[in-house]
Amino acid sequence: MEILYLMVPLGMVLVGLGIWAFFWAVGSGQFDDLDSPGWSVLGDDDRAKTTDADPDVDRDSRSPPSS
Repeated sequence: MEILYLMVPLGMVLVGLGIWAFFWAVGSGQFDDLDSPGWSVLGDDDRAKTTDADPDVDRDSRSPPSS
């Protein structure tokens, strides 16, 4: 029974922190635009997707580079 003296106030503090975090997120604009991030995945990416891992290697040659 004595544990209730600890758990009830601790639970109320945690609920209070959750409510504060929610209102902070709303106030800072976390929920302003919920649609754009989902649609941005479907858009084409115009940036170049190829990068050279080793610029010294000639991709056209089939033999290894000579030393």
